[in-house]
Amino acid sequence: MSSKQNVLPVVGVLSGALVWGLIWYPYRVLQDVGISGALSTLITYLLAMFFGLFMLPTIWREREQIRGWALLLVLSAGWANLGYVLGMLHGDVMRVLLLFYLAPVWTILFSFWLLGERLNRYGYFIVLLSLSGAMVMLWQPSLGVPWPQNSSEWLGLSAGMSFALSNVTSRRAAHLSVETKSFSIWLGTALLTLPFLCWQGGADTQISSIDMPSWWLLIVMGIVLCATAFAVQYGVTHLSANRAVVLFLFELVVAALASYVLANEAMSLRDWIGAALIVSASFLSGKLSPSKSVE
Repeated sequence: MSSKQNVLPVVGVLSGALVWGLIWYPYRVLQDVGISGALSTLITYLLAMFFGLFMLPTIWREREQIRGWALLLVLSAGWANLGYVLGMLHGDVMRVLLLFYLAPVWTILFSFWLLGERLNRYGYFIVLLSLSGAMVMLWQPSLGVPWPQNSSEWLGLSAGMSFALSNVTSRRAAHLSVETKSFSIWLGTALLTLPFLCWQGGADTQISSIDMPSWWLLIVMGIVLCATAFAVQYGVTHLSANRAVVLFLFELVVAALASYVLANEAMSLRDWIGAALIVSASFLSGKLSPSKSVE
């Protein structure tokens, strides 16, 4: 039983890494047919909420507990999702990803402040190994130092910080069910996307021009995001925050392979080396042992 309890959270987090390593492609397809990243994000997360309505009885029972940490989860997870999509669609993908995947650094800080988790030397080595893999895969000297230079890059950096905060917050809100946490993510993303979409304008024209194939794609994405949120929240609830964020870096490996298959972007030797470092850190993450954690 203990083995199953250890494996399922890891599978949940890795499923999230798999989905987010691939999700850029359908969002890009939708943008190519005239559906903006903000509108497609709003629709897919509203659909995820719709498909997650079966969770409402649990959420209703916990309604008096939905404050404080739950509200922080709504805001942090919402911005992590929206900022990631907008940054990836409108900025230089390599730089946005590089800034987003500074998340392990922010996780160390947030987990120390909010959870009291203090990594041992081995833990810091694993986090450094995972960050080294990300840097090897993403670093391009011609792009300059990894400091935001435009709005898209600030989106990537802030989304990575929010991603780290949402994982730590989910771990901290141990009194809330996985269902309530999942619903908070969908709600937060939709709430933060709506004002941005209103500011952007033209949503009514875009909606009226969506054809049936695009609607089917949006529906499938909504179903996938619904299932993924549930799996990820189960994972981050039962794993230390630092271990979860190391496992999430597996998304880079998935994204590199997906870009090779879907966009004909060849993986270089540097990509393979970086992927090997990240995979190694993911396997070793089972030995991350914070000296204190909130259960």
